[in-house]
Amino acid sequence: MVGHIAASFPFGGAVRRGEGHTPSRLLGRLALRTLGDRRETHGDPHDSDTGPPPKATTGATTVTSTHVVYGTGQVGSALVERLAEMGLSVRAVSLHRPVTLFDGVEWIAADVSDPEAAVRAASDASLIYQCLNAPYTQWPELFPPLQRGVLAAAERTGALLVSLENVYGYGPTGGAPMTESLPLAATTVKGRTRATMTRQLVDAAESGRVRIAIGRAADFFGAGVTESTLGERVFAKALAGKRVDFLGNPDLTHTYSYVPDIAAGLAILGTDDRAIDQVWHLPGPETGTTRGVLDVLAGEVGHPVGIRSMPKLLTSALGLINPMMRGLAEMSYQFDEPFVLDTTKFTSTFGDTGTPMAKAVANTVDWYRNRPGAAR
Repeated sequence: MVGHIAASFPFGGAVRRGEGHTPSRLLGRLALRTLGDRRETHGDPHDSDTGPPPKATTGATTVTSTHVVYGTGQVGSALVERLAEMGLSVRAVSLHRPVTLFDGVEWIAADVSDPEAAVRAASDASLIYQCLNAPYTQWPELFPPLQRGVLAAAERTGALLVSLENVYGYGPTGGAPMTESLPLAATTVKGRTRATMTRQLVDAAESGRVRIAIGRAADFFGAGVTESTLGERVFAKALAGKRVDFLGNPDLTHTYSYVPDIAAGLAILGTDDRAIDQVWHLPGPETGTTRGVLDVLAGEVGHPVGIRSMPKLLTSALGLINPMMRGLAEMSYQFDEPFVLDTTKFTSTFGDTGTPMAKAVANTVDWYRNRPGAAR
């Protein structure tokens, strides 16, 4: 199977979807090509309900040495646990010690924005997973240096780099489903940052410096996820009997990604050679409307869940003085049109590892209901 990685970017002037077509060299047994002639991008979950962990012997990837996970946030922690359950040697790398650490997992403190520190943390790595993130209001400044550190570690060790991305780099699609063949045509600051970071990974792979696999997910939710569209402002408020906050149209179709599913997908990308040198959309719960998700949530909390919508003009106005609101306003297009992540490529290759929405919501409610400090 010939793989493709998106490599059309909005640098310089405006770039229209469909411009340019530049073939590139073969990398190993799989091709990395730019696609300009076709439309080409958040924990402590313990109940993944995504079926048994993928077998470590899948494909031909070597799994006998250390799998290094950079980042112990929502996805990183879930991935560390997933890999450990597969019987792999796992090392977690983060600036601060995680609150919980799965038995048998090694932890190293490192400032990954320092390439040398990142390289030292990756000694004897066979697989490297990039699950780092930066504060939402400081994405363009703080996120790229973190990726540069991880990329340096992958180059120095020769380990396969599996990188988690979001879908900001695609930009608005007019409601068309997002597939891996969409060009990166972002129109926002965060989106252009994401696209530039992707281009850096692709450039390193095309030059033969690293091997990569990219996994992309939509808006995160799940145990431990508080700062997201389906986070504290939805689950905690619903449990408290309050209206939930939502920006945009709740009756539009919208894909949400469940953290344990993201971890399961990344683990597969790291242990199956078919994933190398390609972009993959990671499967999750079935896509429906946000209102449909809230109806499922209402069934779990035992009462109707109302919505308190925030007008876009108000969000924009608040953004003039509040960096977080400014960031939300910038990305609000995702809730003004259908937002559908097509995961057909992944599921047709590796199988569907997604959790049904009803089970994912129930697990998330259970975490919010029982987390430390929760109202009884």
